[in-house]
Amino acid sequence: MSQRKRLAASQNKAPNRSQAAVESDDEDDVTFSQLTSTQVQRARESFTPVQIDRKVAEVVQFVLIKDQRKVPIRRADIAKHVIKEYKLMYQDIMKRVCRTFEQVFGLKLVEIDAKSHVYILTNKLESLPEEPISMNPTSPKYGLLFTILSVIFMKGGVVKEAIVWNFLKKLRIDPGERHDLFGDVKKLVTDEFVRQKYLEIARIPHTDPVEFEFRWGVRAEKEVSKKKLLEIVGELFDQDPHSWTQQYREATAAEASQR
Repeated sequence: MSQRKRLAASQNKAPNRSQAAVESDDEDDVTFSQLTSTQVQRARESFTPVQIDRKVAEVVQFVLIKDQRKVPIRRADIAKHVIKEYKLMYQDIMKRVCRTFEQVFGLKLVEIDAKSHVYILTNKLESLPEEPISMNPTSPKYGLLFTILSVIFMKGGVVKEAIVWNFLKKLRIDPGERHDLFGDVKKLVTDEFVRQKYLEIARIPHTDPVEFEFRWGVRAEKEVSKKKLLEIVGELFDQDPHSWTQQYREATAAEASQR
């Protein structure tokens, strides 16, 4: 079921996550937040440097595998499937994991939800700050994603679903038909891009029939340079980026905040 259908079906239902899962996360929060310095120090003395190195490598591998699908990574999953008996060393291990991603892979592990402790990997190549991953797509579908993000940005940050579909039709990409490159376009946009946190989709209140709208997702906010995006749009329309006053102001502010 696509994210769009799940949203429509869940308007008057309970949240997707079960109460048991929520309680499990709460228990994890207690475990991580109530550690004393003495407990941590004892844990450090319980494991050898070689054991810690191995555990750091395991976490890095786990995150990289999860990120292949661009699906957000939960702290609870890292703790359950990888950290295991090293739980008291979680903070130390994760600091080294983050350092490994930055220094070896040019990536940054970013917490996008402080309450649920959910992470994503974002590009952090210092040598190419003007070309984040989403600005230099390695596959056609990310070119499609960039196009959709551009439409949303130029329309003020939020657009109705119908506007996106109509724009794509002008590019001969019909969401109602299977595309040679993208396959099921509607599923790609409303499910995959949403799960990957590049897009957010929400139901517009009090609409009948039901309507939806798109916004940038947290991954797009982290990875995509709005200033560079605006420059590309300017080149396409042979227009100075400054002429879009609101967008230029927002792009400049976003770039300044990331420094």
